Amino acid sequence: MAVEEEGLRVFQSVRIKIGEAKNLPTYPGPNKMRDCYCTVNLDQEEVFRTKIVEKSLCPFYGEDFYCEIPRSFRHLSFYIFDRDVFRRDSIIGKVAIQKEDLQKYHNRDTWFQLQHVDADSEVQGKVHLELRLSEVITDTGVICHKLATRVLECKGLPIVNGQCDPYATVTLAGPYRSEAKKTKVKKKTNNPQFDEVFYFEVTRPCSYNKKSHFDIEDADEVDKMEIRVDLWNASNLKFGDEFLGELRLPLKCLRQSSSYEAWYFLQPRDNGNKSLKPDDLGSLRLNVVYTEDHVFSSDYYSPLRDLLLKSADVEPVSASAAHVLGEVCREKQEAAIPLVRLFLHYGKIVPFISAIANAEVKRTQDPNTIFRGNSLTSKCIDETMKLAGMHYLQVTLKPILDEICQLHKPCEIDPVKLKDGENLENNRENLRQYVDRIFTVITKSGVTCPTVMCDIFFSLRESAAKRFQGDPDVRYTAVSSFIFLRFFAPAILSPNLFQLTPHHPDPQTSRTLTLISKTIQTLGSLSKSKSASFKESYMATFYDYFNEQKYADAVKNFLDLISSSGRRDHKSIEQPILLKEGFMIKRAQGRKRFGMKNFKKRWFRLTNHEFTYQKSKGDHPLCSIPIENILAVEKLEEESFKMKNMFQVIQPERVLYIQANNCVEAKDWIDILTKVSQCNKKRLTVYHPSAYLNGHWLCCKATADNTPGCTPCTGGLPANIQLDIDGDRETERIYSLFNLYMPKLEKMQEACGSKSVYDGPEQEEYSTFIIDDPKETYKTLKQIIDGVGTLEQEHAQYKRDKFKKTKYGSQEHPIGDKSFQSYIRQQSEISAHSI
Repeated sequence: MAVEEEGLRVFQSVRIKIGEAKNLPTYPGPNKMRDCYCTVNLDQEEVFRTKIVEKSLCPFYGEDFYCEIPRSFRHLSFYIFDRDVFRRDSIIGKVAIQKEDLQKYHNRDTWFQLQHVDADSEVQGKVHLELRLSEVITDTGVICHKLATRVLECKGLPIVNGQCDPYATVTLAGPYRSEAKKTKVKKKTNNPQFDEVFYFEVTRPCSYNKKSHFDIEDADEVDKMEIRVDLWNASNLKFGDEFLGELRLPLKCLRQSSSYEAWYFLQPRDNGNKSLKPDDLGSLRLNVVYTEDHVFSSDYYSPLRDLLLKSADVEPVSASAAHVLGEVCREKQEAAIPLVRLFLHYGKIVPFISAIANAEVKRTQDPNTIFRGNSLTSKCIDETMKLAGMHYLQVTLKPILDEICQLHKPCEIDPVKLKDGENLENNRENLRQYVDRIFTVITKSGVTCPTVMCDIFFSLRESAAKRFQGDPDVRYTAVSSFIFLRFFAPAILSPNLFQLTPHHPDPQTSRTLTLISKTIQTLGSLSKSKSASFKESYMATFYDYFNEQKYADAVKNFLDLISSSGRRDHKSIEQPILLKEGFMIKRAQGRKRFGMKNFKKRWFRLTNHEFTYQKSKGDHPLCSIPIENILAVEKLEEESFKMKNMFQVIQPERVLYIQANNCVEAKDWIDILTKVSQCNKKRLTVYHPSAYLNGHWLCCKATADNTPGCTPCTGGLPANIQLDIDGDRETERIYSLFNLYMPKLEKMQEACGSKSVYDGPEQEEYSTFIIDDPKETYKTLKQIIDGVGTLEQEHAQYKRDKFKKTKYGSQEHPIGDKSFQSYIRQQSEISAHSI
């Protein structure tokens, strides 16, 4: 979900690796150990939670989390909680990284000290304030100065203990006086609309014919006075109301103008930064990659995009723009991710991968090392399988992996690691059954393998067989090195990274999955001496179970099927594909004539056939909505029920109102429901953004419940539920990479020139580049550098125009916005430099 600006879309995303915590404080009891989990929060809104690691002061999480960020935020925060069975879980400490500081820690493991959590560390949100200083003539003919302070509204206040009933106090404070006033309490909202005005007498009356606004004493006193606005949460707890944030404004800001109106970020109190030992709460290891893409309209990217998309047709392919990107990037993965997404979006992934794979095969000398390196080809195929094969994995592996995670059968076959009471033969049998079942579901899944993957495998098979005609097995190993080694085996080993399980498995299950993954990998490799491929003797012994020809035959039949050019295209799979599931809160739909329309927590489940909910996971569905009955899926305005993160699923007869757990979850559900219902013939073009309550629509006030909508539905999304890709966004990412590695592009140009005029031994600094045709490569490099330069100028011009138009103190950039202050400094330096 992009934030729209003038002529530009802004996308935010974050990828986080939560490693481990160290040296957490001991529990004040005889056990001293803790059961801890970690949450990821946008400001204070939780968007992800790790598993609980029990009985540890140094818990290892090893979890990855990725999300598109659908709103603005100030801090990316991480809280460590200690689970409490009988009371509310207690917070041990937190790490809060300001948005403008995220680039400092970009893509590197960093240890952060945990900080204490109190009211001041939890401040968030902004306040809209107007000050007006005016002269008032009294009945006696003298004047005094009065200050009108108008508190209009607040946005994004923190939610305390699940609720927010805010009010504001306004205080005029000086060296010798303090006068306070208070707004009304606004119930159940963290975006309160106050619009209340408070009047304060600033100076004592003085004669009307005074030339200056203040006499000397008054002027000195006014300079020392300030208006303080404090936000509080009205609480019924015995501890009193909770502090939400404050704003302090010196009255001297009115010296230049008698009225002043702006938005401000709320701040902690002066005593908010208490002196504490930096290491008394332990530390947390994180790796954070925050990305912000500023995407222009499609025509801006035409030259660079066209250059990239014709890469498959360039001879040799090493002279193509896409191949050049792989050469200059520090990691091949950096280049592979946007390239694959771009080529998939435009339906050109198969010819592109065929071209670069064919070139790599020609450079390979030994058939045993085919596709074994971390080349651009390998990384591109990995990324394609991840994108196109996600639902294939769900159908194939998820049911049995769920069973393994739930049953916790002992499967340890290393005699040294055997636990007391475990039997080695029983464990071997448990493991053998699991391997057998997973092997069977994989080798019988050929007809459901995505077409795009099969077309790529066919190309790999043909290239390998042509290059190594004397090796009859190379046509199999070329394909198995991807489908088994880089697809099924990693998914079994780390199911959480492939969305097959919500969290990293517990140690015992993880060990079971490691043993299964090793065996499946070896079964799929078709190597001549399989037992010798294991370092551990216990694995070699276990593998004897599978030293039968039927296993090799099953692998070959499977590989033949998924790499055959005449393979039948099974686009429609009868078995429903599970797309998403989880708990949410829904409002009763009014299906019963007499019944309360209350809110209840339900387990929701979406497949490509239907959208259902039930009381708990595994229960019989209470309600089933066929996909063809979903006419629209849209956000619901917060004011409808005073609840955040709500959306509506619109059906022919009624509307289902649902509240997701957080903004990221709400976006995910809206996106996937929209995608899966996009092709419905009766989809609506207009909808009501608010609910129908008390006999009328809150948005347009229409009284009939069947009144057509008053607002256009949001833009359509691609109907392909697997590949929701924005081609312009991917081209922008590729531009950013080329721009980042511009020195290497220029170095590559030099290498082309050197090769063209000098045919001797290669200079060492140029030897890292693959340049088969210096002339063609140089031509491509010049086009890339020209295209990147044009886009860079457009970005610079956009920033200059935005800088001129943006007002500091607006709702988008409140006073106290450090990232905008930094942006202003940068633009001022650029302007001064250009002058």
